[in-house]
Amino acid sequence: MSPRRPRAARRSPNRPKPGGPETPDDRSRSPSPQPPASPLPSTPFLVRELPTYLDHLAVERGLSAASVAAYRTDLSAFGRFLAERRLPATRVARADLGRYLSSLRARGLSARSASRALSAVRGFYAFAAAHLGFAEDPTADVTNPKVGLSLPKALAEGEVESLLAAPDTATPLGLRDRAMLELLYASGLRVSELVTLKTVHVSFVECALRVTGKGGKQRLVPFGRSAGTWLAKYLEAARPGLDRKRSPHLFLSARAGPMTRQRFWQLIEGYGRAAGIASALTPHSLRHSFATHLLEHGADLRALQMMLGHADIATTQVYTQVSRSRLRRVYDEFHPRAGARKDGPRKGGARIGPGRRRAKMSE
Repeated sequence: MSPRRPRAARRSPNRPKPGGPETPDDRSRSPSPQPPASPLPSTPFLVRELPTYLDHLAVERGLSAASVAAYRTDLSAFGRFLAERRLPATRVARADLGRYLSSLRARGLSARSASRALSAVRGFYAFAAAHLGFAEDPTADVTNPKVGLSLPKALAEGEVESLLAAPDTATPLGLRDRAMLELLYASGLRVSELVTLKTVHVSFVECALRVTGKGGKQRLVPFGRSAGTWLAKYLEAARPGLDRKRSPHLFLSARAGPMTRQRFWQLIEGYGRAAGIASALTPHSLRHSFATHLLEHGADLRALQMMLGHADIATTQVYTQVSRSRLRRVYDEFHPRAGARKDGPRKGGARIGPGRRRAKMSE
C-alpha cells in the first residue's frame, strides 16, 4: 500500500491578497510568467545599429534604465518589422513607415502608443544620420498620428484626505506607507523618483528633497509640515526595524530591500479601494492631484514646472486645462451675469430677485 500523501497546506485567512497590506512573510510578487519571446533576428539593425543607439541614450544623454528599456521595446518591434520584409534600415522609405504604423494600429495599439513608437524611430534616424552614416532620414516628412488631448485626472481634495488616512499607522509598514503617500502628494514626485530616494536626499532643515529626475537632472523639491511629520515618525519608529541590511534607501520593504515601483503601485491600488475611491488609482494620480491643487490655490506655473521637473513648460500647461475647466464651472455658478443661475445674484450670501436689484440700482 503506497504511503498516504500529505495534504497541501491551506491558505491562511490572514494572508494578504495581492495589492493588500504587505507583511514580513510576503514574497516579492512578480508578474505571472509570460511565454518567452521569439529570439530577435540577426540583422545589422538589431545586432549593431540599435545597440549603438541605446548606448548613446544611456551614456551620452543620461536616460534612465526605464526610458532606455522603452526605446529598446519600441525599436525592437521596428526591427522585427524590417526583418520580416528583409528590409535594411538604410533603405527604409516613407511608404515603409506608413505600413509600419498601419501594422501597429492593426495590432490594437492606440494612436498615442503608435505616436510614441514613431518618435522612437525618428530619434534613431536622427542619430543614424549624424553618427552611423545613413544618407537619408525617412521620418523627415512623416507626421505623428493625431492624439487627442488627454487631461490628467486629479482626485478631489477630500479623496486625497481619505487616501492618506487609509494605512494602519499602528504598524511599521502602515507607518511607512502613510509617509510615502504624504510625501508623494506633498512633492508631486514620479513614483520612480520616490522609490529611489535615499536618506541623504532628505533635509529636514530646508524641508526639501534632492531628487534625481529624467535625464539624471537634479532638482530641489519642498515638502510641507504634514509630510515632514509623518516622514520623521517613519524614520524614528519604523525604518530602524526594517533596515536589517544597512540600506541607504529611504523607503524599505518588509524584506529589508528598497521599495519597488510595482509594489507601491499595488499598495496604492489597495489603499484606494479601502478609501472608497471609485476611479482607478495609480501613483501618478497623486502627482496629478499635487499639480492641479497647487494651481487651483494660486501657484505660479513656472514654479510648478520646476517642482515637477518638466523640461518644457508646455508639459506643465496641461494642468491649466484642468483648472480652467473647473474655473468655468465656478464662474457659471457664481457670476451674476453668467446665465447659469435664474434666481438672481447673491448679496451677502443671500439671493435677491430682479425687482430688488432694480430698486437698488435706482437708489
